[in-house]
Amino acid sequence: MDLNLIKQKLSASQNKGQKREKIDYSKIFFKPKPGKYQVRILPSKFDKSNPFREVYFHYGFAKGPILALTNWNEKDPIVEFAKNLRKSSDKEDWQLAKKIEPKLRYFVPILIRGEEVQDTRLWEFGKLIYEQLLGIAADEDYGDFTDITDGRDFTIEAVEDTIAGRKGIKCNLRIKPKTSPISEDAALVNKVLEEQPDILSINKHYSFDELKELLNKWLNPEEDTEEPIASKEEEEEDDFITDLNKPVEQTYKLDTNATKTSNTDKFDDLFN
Repeated sequence: MDLNLIKQKLSASQNKGQKREKIDYSKIFFKPKPGKYQVRILPSKFDKSNPFREVYFHYGFAKGPILALTNWNEKDPIVEFAKNLRKSSDKEDWQLAKKIEPKLRYFVPILIRGEEVQDTRLWEFGKLIYEQLLGIAADEDYGDFTDITDGRDFTIEAVEDTIAGRKGIKCNLRIKPKTSPISEDAALVNKVLEEQPDILSINKHYSFDELKELLNKWLNPEEDTEEPIASKEEEEEDDFITDLNKPVEQTYKLDTNATKTSNTDKFDDLFN
């Protein structure tokens, strides 16, 4: 018996019941409510050449999204299992692979006008808004809207909407015609450029074995309480933001009973 391992297991089990320090995510993420906002997309501290940060998440294996290990160029068991499923000629295997593959989200650091005293926040969105912003940047009439001295603000109009049975906030954006500096206050400019939250440091960095255990539990649920993997419709809700404090109406339920044994065997074969 490895006594050091036993002590680690005991400590982990005992700590599960302890309260962790609560994080105020409203100071980190921009989650608009119905209304209009004026924001400035900032140059990224982590990549001066590109303000957009592409981040992959796993959904459905825990209560919240989980960062895929591929974000750190590490091997990810869920990604490996999805790849293995795609080697099959079985249509259901391909469908399952698509469901469990990590989903891509985009983040940019922003400054909210009228709230300059607040910290830099991260705005999360999907493919639709991402491509819209890329198109604006590629337009020679606008160009680099993140420029420190000659960039442009955006007006974001957040409205309540429903898509795929889910209620939430949909964002429409419009770029300002006039250029402007981030701020006339040099200290503020330095602060918003240097003190930016790191999305990869906010969420837990799971280990390979931890993700493998979550995948194994999802394939072999002790009770019928497994959460569904995000559906295609949910993936397409690019600029759609739901209230995370309210239960979300599920639009997809994956029945694993018919393929439970075979998927378990595939898991065992892949991970020995």
